Amino acid sequence: MEPKNPKDSFTIITDLVLPSETNPIGNMFGGELLARMDRAASIAARRHSRRIVVTASVNHVAFNKMIPLGSVVTVEAKVSRAFKSSMEVYMDVWIEDRESGIKSKANEGIYTFVAVNEMGNPMPVPPIVPETQIEKQRFGAALRRRQLSLLLAGKINPEDATELKALFE
Repeated sequence: MEPKNPKDSFTIITDLVLPSETNPIGNMFGGELLARMDRAASIAARRHSRRIVVTASVNHVAFNKMIPLGSVVTVEAKVSRAFKSSMEVYMDVWIEDRESGIKSKANEGIYTFVAVNEMGNPMPVPPIVPETQIEKQRFGAALRRRQLSLLLAGKINPEDATELKALFE
């Protein structure tokens, strides 16, 4: 399989926060944001794998800023690392100031997707070659996150978590 770059999966979803998507104090529900992130991430994973993809896990979500009613919200997603059949997708969430148009980072998240065939069986995905400095950082961190997840789930032995051991040497 030909390697791909993170830019090949780059996905942008922009939408407005409507009244039905907010809590009693006028800020976007966290679940609404999670759904938007899941859609953006699934498109990025599909662009990378060119397969049906399913969400395997929501690894991390940081709700750093409240997103008020009427805000323009942009979710930017791209595959940060590909493994055998799974892909880690990193997302940045931006809000745009209504008056100035200045964008600021509000949140971020990391989801894992698995490429599957029509029967739901895992399928191989192309490797990824990061290009930018941030892509290289996210690429390296993805392996540590994966090993930690597998270690906590009891799917690998501590001595096999090479990237985690390297952190403490």
